[in-house]
Amino acid sequence: MAYFVQQLINGITLGAIYGLIAIGYTMVYGIIGMVNFAHGEVFMIGSFVSLIFILLLGVTGASSTIAIVLILVLVLAIAMTVTAVWGWTVERLAYRPLRGSFRLAPLISAIGMSLFLQNLVQVAQGARSKPLANIIQGSYTIMEEDGFTTQLSNIRIVIILVTVTLMAVFTYLIARTPLGRAQRACEQDAKMASLLGVNVDQTISLTFVMGAMLAAVGGMMFLLYYGSIDFYIGFNAGIKAFTAAVLGGIGSLPGAILGGLFIGLVEALWSGYFTVEFKDVAAYSILALVLIFMPSGLLGRPQVEKV
Repeated sequence: MAYFVQQLINGITLGAIYGLIAIGYTMVYGIIGMVNFAHGEVFMIGSFVSLIFILLLGVTGASSTIAIVLILVLVLAIAMTVTAVWGWTVERLAYRPLRGSFRLAPLISAIGMSLFLQNLVQVAQGARSKPLANIIQGSYTIMEEDGFTTQLSNIRIVIILVTVTLMAVFTYLIARTPLGRAQRACEQDAKMASLLGVNVDQTISLTFVMGAMLAAVGGMMFLLYYGSIDFYIGFNAGIKAFTAAVLGGIGSLPGAILGGLFIGLVEALWSGYFTVEFKDVAAYSILALVLIFMPSGLLGRPQVEKV
């Protein structure tokens, strides 16, 4: 039982990171009906920016708690600012000029932007993995059984709390604010929203920026959790997050988090009880089964074709 609980904790933590990235996918898809395949690389850039400034500011696990909190908040703000610029750039260069083109053109453009960002970081930072010493230390013993101890570390608590908080904030933002109403109007009918005075271009750009800022949060959490990053993490995490968004119902924010938790739990439990090599196969197989019987995902709504 103790081992099972530990795998549950691991799966929820991993799923929370996937969920943060998946929100960016689902927000962009919800407003323009297209998938931003450069989103994983924006997440990766957020990780590298966080690593660079953490090393520059000299924070370590031996620093005081107040110093660690203040520096990590500052680093997170810097990473979110940098990724926000990249998110705006991706929308401005890869999507806006092709918005009226055939649907495959922006997809190809986004894949090209993804490869560009991936290789840019590889050239700038090198291909080797970049390590980071454990900064958020400490853990709590949950239970012990047959010599196995279930631990809940502080970094896992931070990741889960950050995810829940951001989920609540963005749900409120989309449901209760003028920007959220503009986003929902553009999602339903961009042309009609424009006729009613909504600045569609600005709303779409802000959506990309918000998604990129969330990706920066996920990137920093990934760095602090695993303690090692490389230029390729954006592709792997991006595919998993996209899978989570589709599984939860792409276009649904709660669905993105639910899908992320589902994928994280499947990976953790499969790795704990079966072979690690086939954990991705298990996750994608379950995705296929869900989409066969629930094509709109767990919380998604059927798409209505406008004619």
